[in-house]
Amino acid sequence: MTQNTLDKKEAIRSIIHASVESFSVGFQGRHEGELEDPEGTLNMKIHNVFIAVLGPEIQYYTALVRSLDSSLGNMLEKMAINIAKLTYEVKQNVEGPLSLKQTQDMAELLEKYKRREITPPMAGDYQFLRVKPADQSLVTKRHDSDYYLIDKETGDNFLIELKIGGDLDNKKARSEKEALLEQFAILSNTLPENTKIQMFFATAYNRFGEGKPWKQERVRQYFSDDELLIGKDFWDFVCKSDEGYSIVLDAYKEKADLIKKSLDSIKKTYLG
Repeated sequence: MTQNTLDKKEAIRSIIHASVESFSVGFQGRHEGELEDPEGTLNMKIHNVFIAVLGPEIQYYTALVRSLDSSLGNMLEKMAINIAKLTYEVKQNVEGPLSLKQTQDMAELLEKYKRREITPPMAGDYQFLRVKPADQSLVTKRHDSDYYLIDKETGDNFLIELKIGGDLDNKKARSEKEALLEQFAILSNTLPENTKIQMFFATAYNRFGEGKPWKQERVRQYFSDDELLIGKDFWDFVCKSDEGYSIVLDAYKEKADLIKKSLDSIKKTYLG
């Protein structure tokens, strides 16, 4: 293992440790500070009368779990961005010209996916977007992107839409692919012809269990296997290391007890 590899591993661990420490303090402080606030995060989640009749502990736990799941997801997204900055130039928007013809062709492709006229999807399906439009009827569009990464070594471009668990309905799966296609077209219109551009749909963990087949058929209707970064593959990619997932998970486990202590403190504050 080279010194650069060791340095990068330690940098990743430091980012994760700092992220978990900051999250634990912030999550605990926010919820405990809202104890007497009727519009506080937990207090606003306890008004389901069908849950309330099951008792205050169940009422509290269901509210806390929803808040934890959402807040932890936001932390993981920011953490992944900071890790990616070690290897990639990270941007979170794509802006540039798009032609009416490209927009129409993308809509037609998405309809073919929807009707399953094209199945399974392939990256080759949209390579027509690499052809720069000849006409002048261009409009400037801007897309907020979860991750627009440019490899610092190779200059390769990667567009990633991240959903922590990847549970999308059919309309959202289509809209995710549409957003990525538009970003792909904009980059194709603005970057040199032979620049590598790839798009991915990613999840921070495999909701079916790490190492098991990922069976989110609504997403697979619009994305090919080569366009998926699920769980381990996502963290390996962000870290640009075959050991990325292990490094991330091990470092997270080293500090996870801080989150447990924060949850215990919040529980004591609300339930006594």
